[in-house]
Amino acid sequence: MAIFGRKKQVDHHSGSLEAIDPARFPKHVAIIMDGNGRWAKTRGLPRIEGHRQGANSVEVALTTCGELGIPYLTLYCFSNENWKRPKDELDFLMGLLKTYLINQTKRLIANGVRLMVIGRRDGLSQDVLDVMEQAIDRCKHGSKQTLVLAINYGARQEIVDAVREISQEVANGNLSPQDICEATISEHLYTNTLPDPDLLIRTSGELRISNFLLWQISYSEIWITPKAWPEFGKQDLIEAVGEFVKRDRRFGGLA
Repeated sequence: MAIFGRKKQVDHHSGSLEAIDPARFPKHVAIIMDGNGRWAKTRGLPRIEGHRQGANSVEVALTTCGELGIPYLTLYCFSNENWKRPKDELDFLMGLLKTYLINQTKRLIANGVRLMVIGRRDGLSQDVLDVMEQAIDRCKHGSKQTLVLAINYGARQEIVDAVREISQEVANGNLSPQDICEATISEHLYTNTLPDPDLLIRTSGELRISNFLLWQISYSEIWITPKAWPEFGKQDLIEAVGEFVKRDRRFGGLA
């Protein structure tokens, strides 16, 4: 994995990004949306206002990916570790998720966006699950983009679930241990229908992965911005893509 910062600027309006062959753009961008609470705190606002503002950045990221022709966008919305937060904040987050899905489903359909949710369903309330499944079903025919929301997600838990499924297949006599390979693992992950992320973005300047897509990002390029998620805009995503295309991705080999 390669981490690159923000030293070089990409001037979208000067044509520096438009001049690049779109085939070199990442096909799958994953984002760790961090810093909502800190953004609010520095402005003397309650943490929930940071989450509310962060919802607007979701729309910006999805729209910008659409404009750039990036077909897959995965957002780390809520980890299974986030249940440790205060109840009032958790209630607000679940309510915000429901509101987003209810209000944005028609727009997702109109723009050809397929919706996926990865993560364990247990722990989520029935009303949240109902809204989630309805939105997924209504967006299932989207063919232009795929928006993946990681909710109640943890990469270690995802791998545990995959190992359990594979173990059951072995126990049932449907799979030989000798036949288990990397592809077998990938086929049993929540993301089995998706390509691995080419570019991983983390906001708010933190230098860690936070249990996000640990298997899938083994060769992802990593771009970190000091901006908190509510501040993350179109130009920031364009800059990240501009840095991505400069990378020489050798996947362990030589250029």
